[in-house]
Amino acid sequence: MDIQNMQAFVSVAELRSLTEAAQKLNHLQSNMTAKIKKLETYYGTALFYRKPRGMELTPAGEILYAQYKQILTLWQDTEMKMRPHEEKLRIGTMQSIVAGGTTRALTKVYEMYPQASVTLKTGTTTEMEQFILDGELDIAFVTGYPTNPYIHYQKICREELVLVGKGIHEGSDLQQVLQGASIIILSDSCLYLTHLEKMYQDMQLTHGEVVEVGIFDTMVEFALMGMGITLMSKKLARQFKVSSYLPVPSIFGYMDTYLISRPNHKMTAIEHKFIEINNTIY
Repeated sequence: MDIQNMQAFVSVAELRSLTEAAQKLNHLQSNMTAKIKKLETYYGTALFYRKPRGMELTPAGEILYAQYKQILTLWQDTEMKMRPHEEKLRIGTMQSIVAGGTTRALTKVYEMYPQASVTLKTGTTTEMEQFILDGELDIAFVTGYPTNPYIHYQKICREELVLVGKGIHEGSDLQQVLQGASIIILSDSCLYLTHLEKMYQDMQLTHGEVVEVGIFDTMVEFALMGMGITLMSKKLARQFKVSSYLPVPSIFGYMDTYLISRPNHKMTAIEHKFIEINNTIY
């Protein structure tokens, strides 16, 4: 079975959509359908349940996915090892982390490895995990919870969270701050939004509109202007010179940061150095 068929199967399994998998791999949907049917014929069993809202793996499909994932990961690692040697750093991170220590760590790495080839992608935790699974990145920094069995998670630190907004300070009444306030976030898939909504639900409060801004600096500026409230780590609040904020109750007040990679990825010298520098900054 060739690599392209494996990639097609794995993409459909992970995206649960023939259309999205075809777009990702730049194939016609008819070609993608043919590849899946070819695999099902070859193994003599259905690999997917076809449902109105997408594709789901059958028990046989689950087994094949696990096997193909291992094969593709090994193939990607082989491709990397067989290329002419050069210092490469392929990393991903959430925008809020870029705004903090990652930028400074990259600067130091460039000083030590001036000829290094660096790839940096930013996005949500889910996007970073997908980049790792697809072999587009080797390591990434994310926040949240370890949920994907095909990814290795290494906890880097635990961030204390605070609420930021105009007039908010350590003595502010939490319920008054939250009730009816607009929420300013980077994106609608931001884990901080999920965290805040859980807080509202547990405290039986309601919030105003959710404002998606896409840029971390803008998020902070809008909150301080009085356009709403936002949730961030205390470390970042201090880095952006926010003079006052409201600590979040301990039950909601922390979020972990993880370094993620493929389970069999072997760290290179430049990756070790970058992580070492970044951990020092954290």
